[in-house]
Amino acid sequence: MTASGKFITVENLSIGYDRRPVLSGISLSIERGNFIGLLGTNGSGKSTLIKTLLGIIPPVAGKILFRSEDGRPPVFGYVPQRETLDPVFLLSSFEVVVMGTCGRVGPGRRVNREERDWAEHCLAETGAADLGRKRFSQLSGGQRQRVLIARALATRPDFLLLDEPTAGIDAAAVQGIMELLQRLHEKRLTLLMVNHDLATVRKAVKEVIWLHQGKVLHGPVTELLSRQKIEELMELELH
Repeated sequence: MTASGKFITVENLSIGYDRRPVLSGISLSIERGNFIGLLGTNGSGKSTLIKTLLGIIPPVAGKILFRSEDGRPPVFGYVPQRETLDPVFLLSSFEVVVMGTCGRVGPGRRVNREERDWAEHCLAETGAADLGRKRFSQLSGGQRQRVLIARALATRPDFLLLDEPTAGIDAAAVQGIMELLQRLHEKRLTLLMVNHDLATVRKAVKEVIWLHQGKVLHGPVTELLSRQKIEELMELELH
């Protein structure tokens, strides 16, 4: 989807809420077209980092620099761990995916045929073409994740951020989701995935960002998820 090269550069970033940092001194770069795993225990700052990259919360200090190919601001696709759409809203899966086009269509405007066709394409891309007419609230966990990934793809993203896309779903669904993400990566989409399953992460990603005891470790998956490194980090955690 895009050529290689630095896509995001983070310089001495501090992140947190109400000007109170959760993590400080973050400096790293993300290459365009990379697939990165974001690891860390609960409360380590993973969600805060994602929300800061998305622009939902401002940095406490430091800079985030985006380098797009044509000078426009980057487009983000976000896949939450769970979608909290109230079942009282009788939304079909197709209508959920169409939500991803709203950034281009604008508030209160009718979604045109082109955008609706694109939403259908995104459902097909995620293997969910047969789910479009089904009520979203009645889908299984794995089916919902496919639809949510399709919604994120409907934004036409430069960068796809996924918050535990395989949490709470069965092994077959996990395999299907990870195969889908691998196909998207092969198309040169940049991905950042939160996932607590180290075996799944090790098989899929190229690099790892590990938030550990207030520090940010960043490097190749072969280095940070080696048996020796994991044992070292776990030993530190226990002490």
